Amino acid sequence: MSHPVPGSSSDPASVPAPGLAPAPAPARRSVLRGSLAASAALTLGGVGLAAPAFALRGRPRAAWGVQTGDVTASSGLVWVRSDRPARMVVETSATESFRRARRHHGPLLGAGTDFTGTTALRGLPAGEQIHYRVTLADPDDPRRTGEPVTGTFRTAPGRRRDGVRFLWSGDIAGQGWGINPDVGGFRAYDEMRRLDPDFFLCSGDAIYADGVIEPSVTLPDGRIWRNVTTPEKSKVAETLDEYRGNFRYNLLDHNVRAFNARVPSIVQWDDHEVRNNWYPGQILDDPRYTEKDVDVLAARAARAFGEYTPVSSLHVPGGRGGRGRWVHRVVRYGPLLDVFVLDMRSYRNPNSPNRQADDTTGILGAEQLAWLKRELAASTAVWKVLAADMPIGLVVPDGAANFEAIAQGDPGAPLGRELQIAELLRFVKHRRITGTLWLTADVHYTSAQHYAPERAAFKDFAPFWEFVSGPLAAGGFPANALDGTFGHERVFVRAPERANLSPMESPQYFGEVDIDGHSGDLTVRLRAEGGQVLFSKVLRPGRVGQ
Repeated sequence: MSHPVPGSSSDPASVPAPGLAPAPAPARRSVLRGSLAASAALTLGGVGLAAPAFALRGRPRAAWGVQTGDVTASSGLVWVRSDRPARMVVETSATESFRRARRHHGPLLGAGTDFTGTTALRGLPAGEQIHYRVTLADPDDPRRTGEPVTGTFRTAPGRRRDGVRFLWSGDIAGQGWGINPDVGGFRAYDEMRRLDPDFFLCSGDAIYADGVIEPSVTLPDGRIWRNVTTPEKSKVAETLDEYRGNFRYNLLDHNVRAFNARVPSIVQWDDHEVRNNWYPGQILDDPRYTEKDVDVLAARAARAFGEYTPVSSLHVPGGRGGRGRWVHRVVRYGPLLDVFVLDMRSYRNPNSPNRQADDTTGILGAEQLAWLKRELAASTAVWKVLAADMPIGLVVPDGAANFEAIAQGDPGAPLGRELQIAELLRFVKHRRITGTLWLTADVHYTSAQHYAPERAAFKDFAPFWEFVSGPLAAGGFPANALDGTFGHERVFVRAPERANLSPMESPQYFGEVDIDGHSGDLTVRLRAEGGQVLFSKVLRPGRVGQ
């Protein structure tokens, strides 16, 4: 299938998902749902069908939609991509009519950033619905503008009683399972959008830069899975343009673009944004790659990630050339919630048997660990979500002898990367830091693990929970073994029995976190595509660890 223009009549992903009737509008957005849906349909479905006069006169187009990211009570980022050089202008308003709109002047979009750009919004009101529209103007003639692209989001609450609700998942377009127009594309995004969350936490593997997308795949039962394909997805990504093309691939899906226009994201990265199981300093022996130096690949991937993802720490003053730019950060989402976004890739040591008795680098690096301790100790939020791109107690191998994550299957005292996690857990206990909760994806199934010192070889920590979800649009895999060092109990798991089940054979998974503004109770729901809640757990506030 050829590379389509997003939103055009030739876009196979513009076919509505079959069997998914529109859901009733949630109460918090009931006032704006109808008219905004109409404007979103015009924006997302009609961009590719813009009047010929626009194209002939060279007016910029934003056919890839809009995104918002790292939204707080008073700020956020808006992203867009143009089809040519353009000046980005964002207007925000309390109403869809854009009366009394406030203008935010954005950057000049050009070839140096693949015509992408991000504009920071500051001074926003807390706990309010914000409507925004992005206009792209000809840099030589500001009067020549493209058709505005609209979106909306809620800022974080300024008051505790307003509550917070968000979703999380990861693992998108992996293992050869791409955008299939026969099943309506990435349908889980439509289901998540209709749940109307405050934001979405993408727990890594937002792309599969090492994952080739073939035109079709024959399933074991004889059915055919068809993929939308692009040149950049026909081989492993090595060049900057190939990494950029992997991000563009996901934006071909109409569900993704509609979701991005409604729901802000907090995005972290894991391995597949570069290549499978990478670590700094790695030299490849993979024949698919002509560039063998992973540090070179990672630099190109990081640049593409920053261009296509609205991440606040990648858009800070002094961030040029990589200085002052990082993925780990804290997103403060009102009195109830701080999200600690971890980077378990950029600072880790090489994958190994992971049994060394002394390890100061670990999976976070010494500097990031010190940062995390400071920020956790300073946090006044009721709940402190540790957004990890890899699980703690699940054993994730890398080949026959090495390990990719933290655990290595030895149930005894901490070794290797476990030493750094033990240090962090000890710190949480001794500083009496309450309300910590670990969320992750990566392993392509969904589960809930509880860790407690009475079951553990290492005992100097407070009990805590780890919840896993995903994939969102990728292959499903069997459950991983668990390591007993931190005293796990697998309370729930839902996973396929064989590897790499297609989304036709195994449901996609995402999680939901709902924090009640009155009691402070936090409810975690593990969800399967199709509306089913598989598991639910209520956690009480004010407890050290959890």
